Amino acid sequence: MVLADGDVVLRPIRLRDQRVWREVNRRNRDWLRPWEATIPPPAPGAPLAQRPTYRQMVRHLRAEANAGRMLPFVIEYQGRLVGQLTVAGITWGSMCSGHVGYWVDREVAGRGVMPTAVALVTDHCFRTVGLHRMEVCIRPENGPSRRVVEKLGFREEGLRPRYLHIDGAWRDHLVFALTAEEVPEGLLPRWHRRTRPETPHK
Repeated sequence: MVLADGDVVLRPIRLRDQRVWREVNRRNRDWLRPWEATIPPPAPGAPLAQRPTYRQMVRHLRAEANAGRMLPFVIEYQGRLVGQLTVAGITWGSMCSGHVGYWVDREVAGRGVMPTAVALVTDHCFRTVGLHRMEVCIRPENGPSRRVVEKLGFREEGLRPRYLHIDGAWRDHLVFALTAEEVPEGLLPRWHRRTRPETPHK
């Protein structure tokens, strides 16, 4: 599945993306480190868990996608790879929910790339996949990421103390959510109205 709006494209992550993905991730290492998930220390006597290689990561994402639990994408802007977005934790039954995680190249931050990407994937999940609720969990200190969901109109629902292991410690996260009923016309059109206001008739 490929999702696109103007210069922003979401497409499945591929093994052959490895060189470019690593280069973008390496160049943004210091900027991304405070917000990236880490592996907590093991219990006494348990083996130390290792971060997966790129190939292991892609294979895991594909397996989860094939099982219907995840939608993994890379983000392209003006034809080049600039980040990653994943809908994870997809739950069916009486919940029909998923949560969105993302990162983007600092060079394109502030150009509307990430709000567009989140709006694209949210509409796809609501209209095509059949989910009812989308969540984004963000560290309170992560101002740029909070601005993404605030621009899109996600509701702040509260704090989850020590929710995820990030940058070497268990960190609090704010929960932002949106349900399908809140955007009957679609999230992307609402985002467009904010960024491309209609010219008044003379």
